[in-house]
Amino acid sequence: MLPFLLLGTRAEDAAAEGEYRSFLRFTGLAPSDLHRIRVEQEPLPQLRLEDYSGIFLGGSPFNSSDAEVTKSPTQHRVERELRQLLDRVVAADFPFLGACYGVGTLGRHQGAVIDRTFAEPIGPVEITVNDDGAADPLLAGLPLRFDAFVGHKEACSTLPAGAVLLASSASCPVQMFRVKQNLYATQFHPELDVEGLIQRIHIYRHAGYFPPDQAESVIERARDSAVTWPPHILAGFVRRYARA
Repeated sequence: MLPFLLLGTRAEDAAAEGEYRSFLRFTGLAPSDLHRIRVEQEPLPQLRLEDYSGIFLGGSPFNSSDAEVTKSPTQHRVERELRQLLDRVVAADFPFLGACYGVGTLGRHQGAVIDRTFAEPIGPVEITVNDDGAADPLLAGLPLRFDAFVGHKEACSTLPAGAVLLASSASCPVQMFRVKQNLYATQFHPELDVEGLIQRIHIYRHAGYFPPDQAESVIERARDSAVTWPPHILAGFVRRYARA
């Protein structure tokens, strides 16, 4: 099988390793079948799409809607390199799944409005799958309503032209969309279970996602949740796109 590729942008080693382990666990891939590039550490090489079955883009502390003058040189480089990669990925309709940061990255590349209108605090929300989502093969077998973990400062307030909305939540109307037939973005985190979210709560306690003194209550709310369905999306992506 050709490997899948995970593009990460988390500067904190613990967060980066936790994300990688989560993708390994929920995709069912061996490390040899899930290559990883930490784009925040090194320039993105010229990738040959034909060497991979598909591409995952993990979450990020970067926000595409940040004012350009406030972005670091690293963020500017990462955004430029991802845009250049997406030029080829979209043109080829190459299998792509971006989690959280994927909405801002793929959405902005395709002309979406990405802003802070529909930010959501860290924790579980109920995701509602619409008719197009129910008919999409990547969501096959999932219920029309399921809980997922979110935590984001920006979101898509206007879909790109031609994109297909697949799922929403009460506080964020664009939770999942598809571009062409094989490019997906989720605002929720399909790679997170309770323990994975708790790790991120500790790591990003002072990153502005919630008041730091409320960390324990955020953790308790996560522990009381029943988030089990989102990882099936990752496994389904691998089943659908794995190729020799």
